[in-house]
Amino acid sequence: MTELTVEQQIYDWFRHFHEHPEVSWKEYETTKTLASIMEELQVEYRLFGDIPGLVAEIGTGDEIIAVRADIDALWQEVDGVWRANHSCGHDANITMVLGALLRLRNEPLTHRVRFIFQPAEELGNGAVAAYEHGAVDGVSHLFGVHLRPIEELPLGKIAPAIHHGAAYFLEGSIKGIDAHGARPHQGKNALDVVMAVHQMLNSLHFSPFEPHSVKLTKVVADGGSTNIIPGSATFAMDLRAQSNALLDDMKTAIHKGLQAIQQQFDIDLEWRFYDYTPGAEVSGEAAQMAKEAIVETLGEEFCTEAIHTPGADDFHFYTVKKPELKAAMLGVGADLAPGLHHPHMTFDQQALVDASKVLATLLKKTPRK
Repeated sequence: MTELTVEQQIYDWFRHFHEHPEVSWKEYETTKTLASIMEELQVEYRLFGDIPGLVAEIGTGDEIIAVRADIDALWQEVDGVWRANHSCGHDANITMVLGALLRLRNEPLTHRVRFIFQPAEELGNGAVAAYEHGAVDGVSHLFGVHLRPIEELPLGKIAPAIHHGAAYFLEGSIKGIDAHGARPHQGKNALDVVMAVHQMLNSLHFSPFEPHSVKLTKVVADGGSTNIIPGSATFAMDLRAQSNALLDDMKTAIHKGLQAIQQQFDIDLEWRFYDYTPGAEVSGEAAQMAKEAIVETLGEEFCTEAIHTPGADDFHFYTVKKPELKAAMLGVGADLAPGLHHPHMTFDQQALVDASKVLATLLKKTPRK
């Protein structure tokens, strides 16, 4: 194919995936489209089977270098309508990886290159499922790719690694006693407990030299009438830290704080931590390979330093499950605004073409022994 044809194919793929978003664990039509692309390109692939997604592979040899694209969309309100929406840019991730495959499929390779199209990143458990379905079996080096918001990277800049933070969610419930608004002494006010939880979170202090945050993100308490003091409530928290160790310290401190509040108010208070996403464990070798690919493909002016971001990505579960895996995720500048997960997020599609070239160069590299 000529370069212009490759570019047009990249834009056409992006347009299709952007217009046909599917939420986590429902990416069946996306998987069918990916399978049909592999058949058209005459590339061998394997469906995961009982979950959406697939892996494709080109080349021969014992060593395998892999790249992962997440394929799910968010469920969010867009102009007053709730629908699936690719506001996190996974449609772009799919397209960049497909573009690299298109460029490499007829190239001579010294190893095998695997393309992983993974479901359910937004729920934080797709990578684990893909791992359990053999996505990285035999893989020595794994790369990911993701668009970055404009405040992190502008168009024309690509980072060789993203140091994502670690994240946890918490959900809790309070079971007190409803009371008449005129007789608060007869009840156990769930809102008093919520305020104590909020104050406890604000009183936690960790090293200011390492980014972190914890905040209430949802509170539901309703006695059914404005003159009923609610005894019951539910709440949720979002915890984030730049390292896995700090997140563990935060989790311990919050657990102790909630135990103290439960005792203080003599109330039934239950909570659970869930949807853990580990922070990045970036391989220096993988990041160096990515840096060299950026410079070789586009020039030194396109390459920037690794990014440290409070966002999270389940990509890093692959290195948790397989610690010997050498992994790094590339960050792609695209003038993306207003921001990731904004319902009207937009970006410059030239970034798709540039990133596909870099990925192709990177995946063609033979790792140093």
